[in-house]
Amino acid sequence: MFMNDTPKLSDAEWEVMNVVWKKFPVTANEVVANLARQKSWKPGTVKTFLKRLLDKKALRFDLEGKRYLYRPKVAREKCVRMESRSFLERVFRGAAAPMLVHFVKKTRLAPLEIEEIKQILAEKEKC
Repeated sequence: MFMNDTPKLSDAEWEVMNVVWKKFPVTANEVVANLARQKSWKPGTVKTFLKRLLDKKALRFDLEGKRYLYRPKVAREKCVRMESRSFLERVFRGAAAPMLVHFVKKTRLAPLEIEEIKQILAEKEKC
């Protein structure tokens, strides 16, 4: 479940964590309200995900009166890094170049994104 103490998140847990990362500290009701705009999940479903994320140590909470205020216990960047490594290993057998070529060929890129990629590659050439 963990790679370097980073929890593996399901797609639904990513949805919940994205709300928490963006708006913390956040109550369960605020998470429910935010996700209600995007998903048709019932409040109990969201609360189940919050509990799972607490169990996975992706979240922590502070008790303020009768309210639980949720905060991330792990940085979004750390989860993205772990998920990216996992994807790279599973789909491209750990080879980054074929993955990059695939995405560059199959994805629409704005001119600024193309420039950013060029700059990153130019920096890599210097190393």
